[in-house]
Amino acid sequence: MANTMSATTRSVYYELMLEGQVCDVMIIVNGKAFNAHKIILCGCSEYFRFLFSSDDWNTERREVNIPGVSPEMMKLIIQYAYTLTVPITPNNVQELLVVANQLAMLDLMQTCCNFLEAQLCIENCIGISQIAELHFCTELHRVAHIYIRHNFEPVAKASEEFLVLSLDQLTNIIEKDDLNVKQEDVVFEAILRWIDHAPSERRGHISVLLPKVRMALMESEYFMTKVKNNELVKQTDECKPIVIDVLKAMYDLNINGLSDLDFCNPMTRPRLPYAILLSIGGWSGESPTNVMEAYDSRANHWVDVTMPEESPRAYHGVAYLKGWVYSVGGFNGMDYFSSVCKFDPVARTWHEAAPMHSQRCYVSVVVLDGFIYAMGGFNGEHRLSLAERYEPETNQWTLITPMNEQRSDTSATTLHGKVYICGGFNGNECLRTSETYSPETNQWTAIAPMSNRRSGVGVIAYENHVYAVGGFDGTNRLRTVEAYNPLTNSWHPIPSMYIPRSNFCIEVVEDCVFVVGGFNGFSATASVECYDKEANEWYDACDMSFSRSALSCCVLPGLPNMADYTIPRDALLPDSLQEETLSCTYSLPSSPHDPWSLIDYH
Repeated sequence: MANTMSATTRSVYYELMLEGQVCDVMIIVNGKAFNAHKIILCGCSEYFRFLFSSDDWNTERREVNIPGVSPEMMKLIIQYAYTLTVPITPNNVQELLVVANQLAMLDLMQTCCNFLEAQLCIENCIGISQIAELHFCTELHRVAHIYIRHNFEPVAKASEEFLVLSLDQLTNIIEKDDLNVKQEDVVFEAILRWIDHAPSERRGHISVLLPKVRMALMESEYFMTKVKNNELVKQTDECKPIVIDVLKAMYDLNINGLSDLDFCNPMTRPRLPYAILLSIGGWSGESPTNVMEAYDSRANHWVDVTMPEESPRAYHGVAYLKGWVYSVGGFNGMDYFSSVCKFDPVARTWHEAAPMHSQRCYVSVVVLDGFIYAMGGFNGEHRLSLAERYEPETNQWTLITPMNEQRSDTSATTLHGKVYICGGFNGNECLRTSETYSPETNQWTAIAPMSNRRSGVGVIAYENHVYAVGGFDGTNRLRTVEAYNPLTNSWHPIPSMYIPRSNFCIEVVEDCVFVVGGFNGFSATASVECYDKEANEWYDACDMSFSRSALSCCVLPGLPNMADYTIPRDALLPDSLQEETLSCTYSLPSSPHDPWSLIDYH
């Protein structure tokens, strides 16, 4: 009843309490007394509601002693009961949560949990997780645990709280499929750091923790030099059969590649990716398509996640913003779209959003500072210089300053708070020119032109540069790549892709630039390749299931239902096959270069 009072009524009760008038109960903690109204306390606390309505409560009794609560906390508790607000700080939130739990003040507990969730960081996430578990804050515990797993590498390297985890707590973290590590080396080195914090007590746990590392996925050289030859591993008899099993699994992976059985083997089972690359629509064969595929980077595999209710479209733009995937503009073979659809990747449903001011296919789309920008394109009659931006909170598009040039069939990206758009087609020729947009000034500024004309180009921000990849120069599809340095306003060459392509999609996943599909000069392709700046090389990745050009894509991080977009990790095998897998024996190869022939513990 107290929670439904108007603000005015609450204010009146609060003033009466401060003046000590019409109060019918006195709360005493550590000898300090607080006047209050029972009806107000009952309205926010199950503890007081039970106390004041129980048969043991004497209606003439006015005093209540509350053990284990400081006067400072009780002052805040009473303030919250009357005003539904309280000044929560990092210094008082833990004690306030404890008292709110003691007094069964569920709303205040939730307020404390919300505050702690907003404070989650590398240094405190483990402590917050443990606080939440201790006080039965289920949702906060779940969120904190996800934060730990998604940020495992910095947590394991920098957090002091990591060092005081129990064996069970550490095991529970590192065995999870959604532990966000690109290399299993990180998990092994985290275990060593944890053991080194209390070596005399923890050395014996190495044989328990080691099988939780998916060691068969390590680079063989790292495993041989850092794991197999680690002194602690070598000195622990229980680790020897584990090492032998890993070497067998490594050999099998090397010979046969990743198979379905490997997803059920704890040594070879890939972790779930933190982010998936989602490709949508495009042109396949003679018509546009509604195909959606998700790339599982940890398993190097594409998963068909097509939603049949979405209409086919090509030459559109895609953007991920605040939990929604927006599909902007495009062409279906007959109509040029101004329409916008948005996809909820958790509920896996499509919805309509406000249409743009202009019809746009060959449109360029980016996200910057909470807005979606749509630039250029073709409306069926003219190539456009017009640009507009979308605000999701108001579901409205607003025109911004037009670009300096008409551009369709181009691509754009964002870097350091600005939009960069490069190349394209103006209706007469493929373009070398590029320009940048500043939201602060609402102005476009020309930058140095590219060394090649590029229409159907892929543009992406990567390692503080703007990359222009592939495209069409008016005569040929291109393999070449160049990068723009904003500090010097200049372009420089990057190693070329394996195959020429235009009208593909491009994104950064796992710190590599991925180029997906496109047109190779003869047909649409399913080919995928990626560029690693550290190695300065391109690598082949798994092809899509469907050949497509004029598709678009975006990266979706941290989805709670990531398993819906990846190869199943938890599919149960038939019992007979499980038994076969568990009892499988390996005949030792005769080659002197077999990895497990190098085992030596002497």
